[in-house]
Amino acid sequence: MAAPLKLQIEKVFLQTSERVKSLDFHPTEPWILASLYSGTVCIWNYHSQTIDKSFKVSDSPVRTAKFIPIRNWVVCGSDDKFIRVYDYNTSEKVKEFQAHEDYIRCLTVHPTSPFVLSTSDDMLVKLWDWEKDWGCTRIFEGHSHYVMYAAFNPIDIDTFVSASLDGTAKVWNIDSSAEKFTWEAHSKGINCVNYYMVGDKLYLITGSDDYTAKVWDDESKSCVKILEGHMHNVTAACKHPELPIVITVSEDETVLIWNASTYRLEDKLNYGLERVWAIAYKKGSNEVAFGCDKGSIIVKMGSS
Repeated sequence: MAAPLKLQIEKVFLQTSERVKSLDFHPTEPWILASLYSGTVCIWNYHSQTIDKSFKVSDSPVRTAKFIPIRNWVVCGSDDKFIRVYDYNTSEKVKEFQAHEDYIRCLTVHPTSPFVLSTSDDMLVKLWDWEKDWGCTRIFEGHSHYVMYAAFNPIDIDTFVSASLDGTAKVWNIDSSAEKFTWEAHSKGINCVNYYMVGDKLYLITGSDDYTAKVWDDESKSCVKILEGHMHNVTAACKHPELPIVITVSEDETVLIWNASTYRLEDKLNYGLERVWAIAYKKGSNEVAFGCDKGSIIVKMGSS
């Protein structure tokens, strides 16, 4: 039987705030971007433990915000249905437009092209091109409930997956409005979906209101493993890109750490910041951030 992982976990930063709905690491600066339920977006410097920038985006919750480092931008999506773009060096608002007819749940930045995906409670996914003045170049229809998340395929970067509270996940190509594949992934709503690699094999992970996360073989879309351990809705799930662990978080106020090879539960964390809504990691680093009802925490993780 495989030996359990020996995890070293060290708290490196804690910032109390309003409820944190999303987090994103800057790839080169010591910054974490947090979107808050209060309508504000903050850039926290986790080396100096100070707020470097703060943008009052809306009177509505900002559920998603991402860095676009190539343009020195922050892009935000909020419950007032608007996408807003800010220059994080000058604090200037670069662009503002109504993107959907209902709450915006997720923004996903394409890894190489000038594209951003948005998902919404209007049951649509939209593709935006910032080189065309943020014009909408494609609309993806097919979900029958709120679309909670979208993620680009790391191998075929013009393919993405979306997840909905209708319990389905759908695969699309940005060149076509027709879905490539759909499957019933959970008996209740799906809150998150992400791709990850183990060796040369591609997997997906979904997290659901049925209190489970599921690991899927991308090629066959067959379920490899059901991760059962949370006592409430699973709000975010991912594999760490540097460490052999899968991380799931939940409204049950816990972070669960799973062995990415055996799927054995290795650790259970609770930092007292109530419900956990978001996970972020920095490529090339062993730092992981969690967004919660009462703020954000960054931890340094290691394993042997």
